[in-house]
Formats: sequence, C-alpha cells, structure tokens
Amino acid sequence: MTKEINGKYFDGERPLFNEHDLNITDTIFGQGESPLKEAGDLNLTDVTFKWKYPLWYAEHVKVDDSIFETMSRSGIWYTDDIEINNSALQAPKLFRRASDIRLNHVHFADAEETMWTCRDIKLNDVQVNGNYFGKDSENIYAENLNVVGNYVFDGAKNVEVHNSTFVSKDAFWNCENVTVYDSKISGEYLAWNTKNITLVNCTIVSDQGLCYIDGLKMVNCKVLRTDLAFEYCSNIDAEITTNVMSIKNPISGSIKVKSVDKIIFDDAKIDPDQTKIQVTEKK
Repeated sequence: MTKEINGKYFDGERPLFNEHDLNITDTIFGQGESPLKEAGDLNLTDVTFKWKYPLWYAEHVKVDDSIFETMSRSGIWYTDDIEINNSALQAPKLFRRASDIRLNHVHFADAEETMWTCRDIKLNDVQVNGNYFGKDSENIYAENLNVVGNYVFDGAKNVEVHNSTFVSKDAFWNCENVTVYDSKISGEYLAWNTKNITLVNCTIVSDQGLCYIDGLKMVNCKVLRTDLAFEYCSNIDAEITTNVMSIKNPISGSIKVKSVDKIIFDDAKIDPDQTKIQVTEKK
C-alpha cells in the first residue's frame, strides 16, 4: 500500500532509510545525509533536497518539479530506474554509477563531475553547465541537450545526439560509437582519440579539431575557422560544405571540401596518396 507524505520536513541522517512505496509532495529534506538511501518505488513532487547523498542505492524513482540544492552533492549514486522532470539540479557530482536514467526539462547549474560511469541514459531538453559531464558513461540518447563546459562525454560509448549545442573544449574525447545530428559544436581539440564518430548536418568551430580518430564520417557539415584538422585520422569519409583553414597529415580516407587554405603533409610516415582530398569550389 502506498504511503502519502505531504508537507513534511525531515532532517538528521537517513530519515526514510529503506522505505518503499511512497508518494512524497511539498516536502523538504534538510540537513542530514542519505534521507532516501536504499528506498524504492518513490514518486516525489515539489520536493527540495538540501543535503548530501539523497538518493543512493535507490530504485524506481520519479521526481517532478523539484530542487536539488548545492549541498545535495553526490546525490544519485548506484541508483537504478530514475526519471526527473521539470527540475533544477544545482549540486555537483549528482549521478555516479547509476542506470536507466531519464531526464526531461532539467537544468544542471553545476554539473562538475556529473553523470560519471552511468548507463542507459535519455536526455531531453537538458541544460548543462559544468566540466566533465557524462564521463565514461554509455548508451546515451540526447535531444535538445545544451552544454557549456569542457570535456563533455570523455570516454563515453554508444552516444546519439540530436539538435544540440556544445560549447566545450575537448568534447567527445576517447569515445566509441558516437553519432551527432543537426548540432553545433564549438571548442578546441574536438573528438581526439575517438573510434567511430559520425557528424550529420553539424556546424563545427574547432582549433585542431577532429584529430587522432579512427572512423570519421561527416555528412553535409560546416567547419568554420578550423585549422590543422584531421591530423593522424584514418578511415575518413568527410563531406564539408565550407572552407577549412588547414588540413594536416590525415592517414587515410576521403575528404570532400568546398575549399581549403592549406594542405600539410610533413610527416614522412604518412603517405599522401592514401587520402583523397577533393576541392569542390572552382577558382
């Protein structure tokens, strides 16, 4: 039988430890660690978390119209099956080693070291401000994701992104199997050391971006104010509709580009004949 908790205030450590089948509304969890540790089958509406570790080892959690304040840091670790809607997430390090995460209309005000080593993640209309979001996580689907913060999705696997914006140095480093559609990416050193990344209808601004990649596919992409691109990239299949400032030492593949200011082959180990560079703009 589901228990109703309405208009309450809890403090102290573990006030609802291992509780199950709760509907909690208009409630504040004040100072005191781990208020809902090991809890499950929770519906939380208009709830405010003020202190550390609110949802550790929890399962089957739905959160609506709620607030995680700054000191609710490291808040959702080792939790399975959680949905958060229309909520403000102010605390850093909120997700770690969690799974089956669904976020809709959520704002991360301080996403430092958030969403680390998590899996099975769906993000819709999510605003992120902070470094190292999504590190070493896998099976990620994102739509209308807007990130301001460096090193986003470092080491992530199986990532699909639509209609999103990244202002991020070193985005998508050390990744595997990434596809980005209809998005904007601005930041230095994009996607180094990544295997299998596809960019479709994207706009990219990057100093020394798209280097050290194995398996780079670009479809109808704009590459603006980007230099020294494709260094030590192999298996390239790129279609670029704009000028590229410079291309340097690609290993293999095909690059179709509107124009390029400078092509550099200055490494004796690289065979220029292994990369076909086709310039489409007639001078």
